[in-house]
Amino acid sequence: MKRGSVKAIALVAMCCALFMANLDDTVVNVALPKIQMSLDSGVSGLQWVVNAYTLTAASLLLTSGTLGDIYGRKRVLLVGLVIFTISSLICGFAPNLEILIAGRVLQGVGAAALIPSTLAIVTDTFPDPQEQTKAIGIWSAVSGIAFIAGPVLGGLLVDTLGWQSVFFLNIPMGAIAFALTVRAVKESKGLRDRRLDVPGLLLSIVILACLAYAFTEGNTGGSGALLIFAGISFGSFLWVESRTAYPMLPLPLFKNPTFAIVNVVSVLLLFTLVGLLFMFSLFLQQVQGYSAAAAGLRFLPLNGAFAIALLCSGWFAARLGWRSAITVGLVLAGVATLSFLRISPNTEYRAIVSTLVISGFGAGLALAPLTAAAMSTVISSQVGIASAILSTSNRLGGVLGVALQGTIFSQQLTSELGRLLTSWGLPANLQEQIIANALHGGNKIPANLPPSISPQALQQATNEAFVSGLHAVVLVGSIALLVGAVLVLTFVAPNFNQSAEKSPLLVKR
Repeated sequence: MKRGSVKAIALVAMCCALFMANLDDTVVNVALPKIQMSLDSGVSGLQWVVNAYTLTAASLLLTSGTLGDIYGRKRVLLVGLVIFTISSLICGFAPNLEILIAGRVLQGVGAAALIPSTLAIVTDTFPDPQEQTKAIGIWSAVSGIAFIAGPVLGGLLVDTLGWQSVFFLNIPMGAIAFALTVRAVKESKGLRDRRLDVPGLLLSIVILACLAYAFTEGNTGGSGALLIFAGISFGSFLWVESRTAYPMLPLPLFKNPTFAIVNVVSVLLLFTLVGLLFMFSLFLQQVQGYSAAAAGLRFLPLNGAFAIALLCSGWFAARLGWRSAITVGLVLAGVATLSFLRISPNTEYRAIVSTLVISGFGAGLALAPLTAAAMSTVISSQVGIASAILSTSNRLGGVLGVALQGTIFSQQLTSELGRLLTSWGLPANLQEQIIANALHGGNKIPANLPPSISPQALQQATNEAFVSGLHAVVLVGSIALLVGAVLVLTFVAPNFNQSAEKSPLLVKR
């Protein structure tokens, strides 16, 4: 087989693996209401369905890059494909929420092996700078396509084949990627000896797990102790990383204010974006009554605008400067997100579609220049670890977005619905029953509901409480974006070295 054909097959294999891993970031969102009803889950359970995947991947991204350097990127990728495919089977056949969450944890382990390995293999397969730029451009486009396709494809699968199908979809893709990788990818390792930072890895997992559990299960008590323990673990992590010879997180990178602030702002951006995708998936189906497929289609304007902005962001940045492009994007997304406060249970989709477009475009406009700003501050030998750190920041933002915003939503829904039910004079035990049902996405009418209260009135009260929770979420999200804009204006330099060899890094990890 010609060398060119082998390289093309290798690129296809890497794109299949990347598409599969990134698809699972969004494809599950539109399946959440069906999972909720099928497995009798509350909102916190759904948060764990999403965060078990994102949290695990975020915890292991840096470590998997090191393992690839030590043992070989192809080997790590193949192991990741096996883990991801088997765990997808576990998720699809899960009989209860606990097994589903366990499967999602394993999926996160597989994704952590896939994402950095695919980029490293593409870079090694195409050493020529021009070919490499084109290959990484294709790799980046596949990442964006997965983000766009997730809600639509997930909705169609859920409506036609059930929620389990969003996981079974990974089986053929994983098998294809595995076969092509074995056939066409040559092994590669790092250029220098490295060791695995086991203490840093364990502490990072403890930190992220404590934060996610504290925010997700905030109503169950003990969250304060968990946050304190997370803080202690974080201090220990910094101490370990400052003294080990092979740190998973090189702290000197953060001495540059641009690199440090860009990572903070990346967390804030993904915190809002992923949190809104989670909440709007529930809103469109549970309040407005759309099917999973119809809800997925209604995410197309947001996701499409996001992808278009990613492609156009270089053009904007070249004319406005990186700092201005980031700031404009964050302000656009922040103001658009804030305008969702006008949503009511009966708001028609066409009344908010333009806001979804602006929100998605602003987020996309900010994300790529954020990456470029960070990468411009590091030397060529640090490009790999800097990229992995940005990837981790993005996923950390997603974890916190789902965990914290889901908890804010649940608390606000509980408070508002309790207030409405109290005004009707309902007893406390009946109020608790109705609130629990609302948090589980159900529309059951209690048998002991007084005849003076119609089922329609109860449903309207539940919908109004849901929207009240959604309002609290979008307010927090918009504030996060606007705070990010202020941080960029204050701490990020206006211009960066925009060398040709760094341009492929303008992608979402």
